[in-house]
Amino acid sequence: MPTDDERALFMISVAAELAGVHPQTLRMYERRGLLRPQRTAKNTRRYSPRDVERLQRIQQLTELGLNLAGVERVLAMEARMSSMAAELERLHARLDASAELMRREIERVERSHRFDLVPAGRTQMIPLGRRRRRA
Repeated sequence: MPTDDERALFMISVAAELAGVHPQTLRMYERRGLLRPQRTAKNTRRYSPRDVERLQRIQQLTELGLNLAGVERVLAMEARMSSMAAELERLHARLDASAELMRREIERVERSHRFDLVPAGRTQMIPLGRRRRRA
């Protein structure tokens, strides 16, 4: 089930208006692979709120002077960074879980230590003679 920001709600004219671009621009972005709107059974484009956010990000980047090839690179790098951040979160969670498991194991081992007195057998003492003090 798609989340609310993934649900395709808007026709091309509405999405273009929300993003502040011409509908033909959206078609061009789709041809370039910058955008992938969902399609209805009759092959009509439908855009989600996430698509509109992406359109707005594309507009920001082009207003900064990037051409569409530059926009593609920036969007790819942003997606990669997002993926890496998610992976880092997963690794942190695994590290925290491992640290907790190790802490519990250390406590278990420490609780199992016995601190009883152990009888020792008689030991034989061997006199070494008197030691002389040096002056």
